[in-house]
Amino acid sequence: MSTELSFDPRNRFLVVLKGGPGSEREVSLRSGSSVATALRNAGAHVEEIEIAGTEVVIPEGTELVFNLIHGTFGEDGGLQGVLDERCVPYTGEGAEQSRVAFDKILTKQALVKAGVPTPRFEILHTGEHPTLQLPIVIKAPRQGSSVGVHLIHEPSGIDQALADCLLHGEEILVEELVTGRELTVGVIGDQVLPVVEIKPNEGFYDYTNKYTKGATEYLVPAPLSPSETEAVQGAALAAVRALGLSVYSRVDVLLSPAGPTILEINTIPGMTETSLLPKAAAAMGLDFTDLCCRIAERSLTARTASA
Repeated sequence: MSTELSFDPRNRFLVVLKGGPGSEREVSLRSGSSVATALRNAGAHVEEIEIAGTEVVIPEGTELVFNLIHGTFGEDGGLQGVLDERCVPYTGEGAEQSRVAFDKILTKQALVKAGVPTPRFEILHTGEHPTLQLPIVIKAPRQGSSVGVHLIHEPSGIDQALADCLLHGEEILVEELVTGRELTVGVIGDQVLPVVEIKPNEGFYDYTNKYTKGATEYLVPAPLSPSETEAVQGAALAAVRALGLSVYSRVDVLLSPAGPTILEINTIPGMTETSLLPKAAAAMGLDFTDLCCRIAERSLTARTASA
């Protein structure tokens, strides 16, 4: 990836939105603070705005909103729709692309339509039970950070998992459980970043393992063969294109003996200096501030194209 940037943050008036009403609020606060610090250090005038609901006031003269609200409202197209109506430019994908990518069911359907490999799945509603053979994964389809994700190996765990998912919405996503190496791939525009391997010390990569220091080991770049790396990066890029994404995202991939399969796509991934997307960017020579500028640059291009 070229490190030459056209977005210069010096003397720009930038707003960082963080917090939000969803279950990923604390993670968002950390991402927002990290990005705001980097932008200030680069010479920008930055105002941090912490929101708790869906009401947001953007100061006059804002040149770009850095949207660091993970999950509900910030990542599902809600905030994007509000900012579009106000003609305020913002980072990340547009409203419709965000809505589809945040919804695991819509994402699965788009992947299948495009022929991108993804685990077999079914959609359940209240009173329905899985028909896929165990082991399976039961998911709340509109949550992030592995909230509402249950790995089921025995029939006794099904009812409790279904009940938990129904607390988050009326639909439930059930997938076959594919075993393999847990990987994630950042994509900025058409540029694919180095693959990261995720190795929890125990269990799977759930909310606790994601945000507990020392609970997970990250290998950057992942120790893959050249052919495996090419296959994983190719699948990630195909997934991004299947959803019509053009700014930045992080694609979760499982590498089994049969090859890579796509789990889900995050359009507002974690953005602390130790988060996975920044780790991958750093592995190819793009530091945290430059990464923020790259995201701003791609975002402004996308907003101009959709105007």
